[in-house]
Amino acid sequence: MNELKQNLESLRIDHDARTGRPGWWFWVSLVLIVLAAIGGGLWWATGGSVVQAAPVTTATVRLESGAEAAAADAVLNASGYVTARRRSTVSSKITGKVVEVLVEEGMQVREGQVLARLDDSTVRANLDYARAQHEASRRQVTESEVRLKEAELTLDRQRQLVEEGVVGAAEFDAAQAEVDSLRARIDLAREQVEVAESLVAIRETELRDTVIRAPFDGVAISKDAQPGEMVSPVSAGGGFTRTGISTIVDMTSLEIEVDVNESYINRVRSDQTVEAVLDAYPDWRIPASVITTVPAADRQRATVLVRIAFDELDDRLLPDMGVKVAFLGEETRPDPERPRLVAPAAAVRTEGEQSVVFVVRDDRVERRAVALGPTDGDRVEIVFGLRDGEQIVVEGPETLTDGDRVVLP
Repeated sequence: MNELKQNLESLRIDHDARTGRPGWWFWVSLVLIVLAAIGGGLWWATGGSVVQAAPVTTATVRLESGAEAAAADAVLNASGYVTARRRSTVSSKITGKVVEVLVEEGMQVREGQVLARLDDSTVRANLDYARAQHEASRRQVTESEVRLKEAELTLDRQRQLVEEGVVGAAEFDAAQAEVDSLRARIDLAREQVEVAESLVAIRETELRDTVIRAPFDGVAISKDAQPGEMVSPVSAGGGFTRTGISTIVDMTSLEIEVDVNESYINRVRSDQTVEAVLDAYPDWRIPASVITTVPAADRQRATVLVRIAFDELDDRLLPDMGVKVAFLGEETRPDPERPRLVAPAAAVRTEGEQSVVFVVRDDRVERRAVALGPTDGDRVEIVFGLRDGEQIVVEGPETLTDGDRVVLP
């Protein structure tokens, strides 16, 4: 039976052989040959070994100008605010109701200019009463002076009669006492006149105090009261009483105040050259100089206050603006027109006497020699060898070489 089965199998026709098409073993062999060729190509391209992409951290080379370029020549950088040396919240000397406010925000004011008026009806009434008292006291003096003249005439007559023996000494003594009494009354009345004059002066001062004036030339930066509100030189009334009419700032007294860490205060000196940059105008470099270092340290923050003066004032300078300052060294000011190409100092590697960086292009690095300029903290100026906007390796393997593949995090 088995022999018959084998004979029948030998009679079966092989369709692949009949059609001339390759079998499955042919396709498997072809795939293996292709994979071997690809692997050989990679081995040849990588010099006989498979290299994995190295993870690196990059930074962008940046072209700086203006205040950013000046930072490279700074011995110390700090930040602070524009402040006004002369700044006053104008209030009244008396408590009263506001009837008129003549100032608005941004208004230029002159010394002595009227800013507001308070209700003066009660003060005027008191002034009229004081003037009436003064007039009454003055007339009382006049009356007493007339009576004194009469008493002096009587005294002269009594003296003559006593000398002639017509009257006794008692009448003469009575006349003398009347004269002395009137003189004393006149002295008292004159003192009362002076008191009344002083009271009139007080009431006149109170009347003048109802008119609030600017203490100096400046600009009004706030309007703090409205007609109908109560104002007082001290806080009162449970918060319903204003303590000011307007805040006036002398724009000619603007300066910079910065807090410098006490560890670096030895880098600051009087008249030191400073370059300031307002947060609102980052491309505007403002020349300035140190006025003084306040001789006291802040125990809580471990800082020392430094006052800085602007070389020239400008309308763009406003109180309380944020500002960054660079304290410059003894060298000449940097040219504000010369741009600087800066890069992180950590990206520069030293090979012998040459400084090199690795520039990332696509997924590979290119080794490039560079020339360095001044170093400012963690940044360094690149004189030549790089262009603005190029990506360079800051952190990567020490074995990194030209042409290595890299991957960014």
